[in-house]
Amino acid sequence: MDNWKQRTEILLGEERMKQLEQSHVLVVGLGGVGAYAAEMICRAGVGQMTIVDADIVQPSNINRQLPALSTTIGQPKAELVGKRLKEINPDLKLTIHAIFLKDENIPELLDSAKFDFVVDAIDTLSPKCYLIANALERKLKIVSSMGAGAKKDITQVRFADLKDTYHCTLSKAVRKRLKKMNVNRKLPVVFSTEQADMCAVILTDNEQNKKSTCGTISYMPAVFGCYLAEYVLRKL
Repeated sequence: MDNWKQRTEILLGEERMKQLEQSHVLVVGLGGVGAYAAEMICRAGVGQMTIVDADIVQPSNINRQLPALSTTIGQPKAELVGKRLKEINPDLKLTIHAIFLKDENIPELLDSAKFDFVVDAIDTLSPKCYLIANALERKLKIVSSMGAGAKKDITQVRFADLKDTYHCTLSKAVRKRLKKMNVNRKLPVVFSTEQADMCAVILTDNEQNKKSTCGTISYMPAVFGCYLAEYVLRKL
């Protein structure tokens, strides 16, 4: 186990590895996108992480979410991902919050530690925008995931500033909400330029804080998660 970071160090060098080992990354949302982002960040050698998600595994998660297995249905995603991260790196300093984020507890979360980077992988609008706004207000480094649903072409995944995104319903909603909140700072995001397949979007009344749900394919959220991880690791 002493040399499990060897291949990464060959690529990045000793000094960069030390920087990663001394960094603390907050990942909020551990679904199809966030769990992959968290794992890639952990495997790269980041020394401290805080992960946040209150959801449990549902059968509908199995097609795309890292902790979702036939044997983990009904179990908390945060605990499952946390166990996986510790098994990858037993020395990882890990804090797990199995909580629903609301406006009132987001500032408390962001002030609970000195975070070197925040990863936003939340898929509901209100807590997503409030997390973004509070992180930017604190001048924390943050990268945010936009919508991966109803899309299939990984070659159209991109980095951009939020204001430069297009063909993304979530991006449009986030821009509108942040404008109402008087948030005008740049926000790096991962999004897809692909037009969403509207036949793959259905109305729903059985998911918390969601009016619709999108069809998804196994690899697409994972690619978004890897993009988030690459951005974090490059900037750290």
